[in-house]
Formats: sequence, C-alpha cells, structure tokens
Amino acid sequence: MSEVLTGHPLACRLERSEATANAGMVDARARLYPGSGAEWIEVAGAYAMFDGPCSPCTQTFGLGLFAVPTVAEMDRIELFFRERNAPVVHEVSPLADKALLEVLNARGYQPVEFTNVMFQALKYWDPPALGSAGLHTRAVEAHERDVWARTSAEGWSEFAEYADLMHELARVVAYRENGTPFLVELDGQPIATGDLAIHDGVALLAGASTVPKWRRRGAQNALLESRLLYAKKAGCDLAMFCAEPGSASQRNGERHGFRVAYTRIKFKLAD
Repeated sequence: MSEVLTGHPLACRLERSEATANAGMVDARARLYPGSGAEWIEVAGAYAMFDGPCSPCTQTFGLGLFAVPTVAEMDRIELFFRERNAPVVHEVSPLADKALLEVLNARGYQPVEFTNVMFQALKYWDPPALGSAGLHTRAVEAHERDVWARTSAEGWSEFAEYADLMHELARVVAYRENGTPFLVELDGQPIATGDLAIHDGVALLAGASTVPKWRRRGAQNALLESRLLYAKKAGCDLAMFCAEPGSASQRNGERHGFRVAYTRIKFKLAD
C-alpha cells in the first residue's frame, strides 16, 4: 500500500534528491582529485555536472522539471560540457514540461538510454523478522572509507579494463560528505557495499556491489533492509533507487515493495 501517487511533485523530490547526492560526489572528487576539474552548476533548476568524461554523473539532472530552459540557458549548459570535452547528456523525467521535447528535438538530441526510477513509501515498510544468516551489515566509520572503496571496486573485478575507474569512483562515493556508506561482513571479512544519501526526506539507495565469489548469499538483500531501516529511523518517508528496466535490480526492488515511479530517457547531443 502507498499513499504517494506518481506525479510532478513526486518527480521533483526524487530528481532533486538524486541530483543533490551526485553533486556531493562531484564536490568529493574536486577535493580528492583537484586536477580533475570536477564542478557542477545549476541552470533553470537543473544540475549540470562534470565528474570526468567517463563518469555516470557527467550529465544533467532535472532538466525541464523545474523550468523550461531558454535558448540562452541551453547554450550555457552545452558550453559547460563542451569546454570540458565531455558529452552533452540529459536524463529527463517524463514528468518534465512537454515543451522540453521541442527544445531537445530542435537542437539535435537523440534518445540513447532508459532508466526506471523506483520508489517506496516507508510508512508501510517494516524490516523482516529474520535477517540474512551470518551476515553483519553496518554503516562504516570515517576511518573505514578506503576499506569500503576497495571492497566496492572488487565487486567489479571481472571488468578488469575498468578497475582504475571503478576504484576512483568508489573512493569518491566513500568520501562524499552527504552520503552514508554501508558494508556487509561475513565472519569479519568485507564482502559487499551499498550507499545511502538522504535529502528532503528521500533516501537514495546506490553503490551496490558484491565481491564475485561471495554473491548469492543474500548480501544485497541485507544491505537493502539495513539502509531502509536506517532511513526510516532518520525520518525519511520515501526511498528510491534507479535501475535498468527489467533488470535483476528492478525485480529485487519489486520483491521488497518498490514500484516504478516513471521511466527516464537519456538524451545525448549528436556529435
């Protein structure tokens, strides 16, 4: 059961919460890697972020949701990315103003990706009676951030070509000031990670990663339950995460009471 209905007010809360969390990542990268040029700006209510040319955060969030950007504002956003040799990408909610589609079409944008934004009202969520056997899940202490980053990166170890990128990204997440990293341990050994960011009563779940040899032991379920409990105790009324449509992440969320709020479309400016 949920008293929260999908609509523009919900989309504004969800999109701003994700944007704020990702802005925190950009700020963390700027501190950790001063030469990265990481920076973000707000234009027409949207957050435009540069977190490096390959980072999933290098795009806009909330475009057209809070205001329809003018020609001058679109010029400013596009220049922001081009000056940094980054692709110009906008992830757009279907609850954005319909006039935005005309703006994007006129400027040569093409749809390139779908993302489901999932949410759950926490008023009706209660933790399961039994936890995952043998697993200990907790928020990490400040001195454990590098342990969290190494564990998170190890969860992507089968993609060796992205090893440096994933470890650097994990460090950025771990050192973000507006986030709370969670760790799963099995007999004292770190085996999985997750992250939580809270803004305006919305808990954003991200950073899911499990070391390959420890998968299918319930680590991600334990992380999900622990973060939802933490968020509810912190006064959050909503939880959210983003998933590829039809993915295992979406199905797992649905089994835990999440539902699709809407499907975003990622638009990229043609070269």
